[in-house]
Amino acid sequence: MAWLAPWSAVLPSLAAFAVFGASAWACLLCFTSYEERLQICQIFAGLDSPDLGKCEEAFADAFKGLLDTEINYEERGQLHDAFTQMTHSLQEMATAQGSFRVAFLRAAEKMQKIILQLKEGKIDCLLPPGLQEVTRRFRCRGCYSKVCDLPLDCPVQDLTVTRGRQAMFSCTVNFQLPKEEITYSWKFAGGLRTQDPTYFRDIPRAQGYLARIRPVQPTHRGTFSCVITHDQRPLARLYFFLNVTGPPPRGETELQVSFREVLRWVPQEAEMIEPWRPSLGELLARPEALTPGNQCLLAALVALASASVTVLVWMFFRWYCSGN
Repeated sequence: MAWLAPWSAVLPSLAAFAVFGASAWACLLCFTSYEERLQICQIFAGLDSPDLGKCEEAFADAFKGLLDTEINYEERGQLHDAFTQMTHSLQEMATAQGSFRVAFLRAAEKMQKIILQLKEGKIDCLLPPGLQEVTRRFRCRGCYSKVCDLPLDCPVQDLTVTRGRQAMFSCTVNFQLPKEEITYSWKFAGGLRTQDPTYFRDIPRAQGYLARIRPVQPTHRGTFSCVITHDQRPLARLYFFLNVTGPPPRGETELQVSFREVLRWVPQEAEMIEPWRPSLGELLARPEALTPGNQCLLAALVALASASVTVLVWMFFRWYCSGN
């Protein structure tokens, strides 16, 4: 077959579009090369035969039915293997001097049956919201893949919790997420039941797919939003509306309620958390404050005080004896 190589090198790829016309983006072009198709026709009709053009047209016409074929993205490898096997079979039939029209029609029918088997496992775009790789489809018209255009925003989930109790939100979805580079970010819109992103503010310390509030207070009423991201690409947005009901807990007095309200009036800028530096009396009065570090410090102070007293007593004894 060395005499076929010059033709494959000279003819440009643009000749394929002129020959195949509207079917240029069919599955035949996605999974076979122009050189492979040209080689098959050269074996069937001959290198300088006037029937070479007719062979190429018959090849394209036989596979026009596969123009709008669409399969699951994970099955494209199976379809590629089927076209590779079809190419080898056509080369064998061409060597046996068979009819290219009959061979192309039979090959197209066989490929149509294979594609129908693949379509039986088609995943419809009727799934929960979110960017889901499982819905990715491969389209022969253009030889490209596309994920189902599903909305990212999930419906708002309502949760009613009594004041003083615990509220927990689980940021999980009903489809498989990638195993790596998954991040969860939480936001809050106080007092509103909304999905409008302009009302939400970030909750910096909230990480992971679980969020818990304990104890729940009236100020926690509002919508909590969880955004699931993969490699900085959002996959889904979940919303939880927390409604706080009920009176204060039984053990809470009116004075405690008033004190909490006063603390709530203090500006955020005035809130400062200072490190606790306990005195010796506090350490002795609060046993739970005797951490291992504090215990070592206390032991060192006791040892230093004992050594100092011993030295002073010894110096006084020497002075007293020398005077006598």
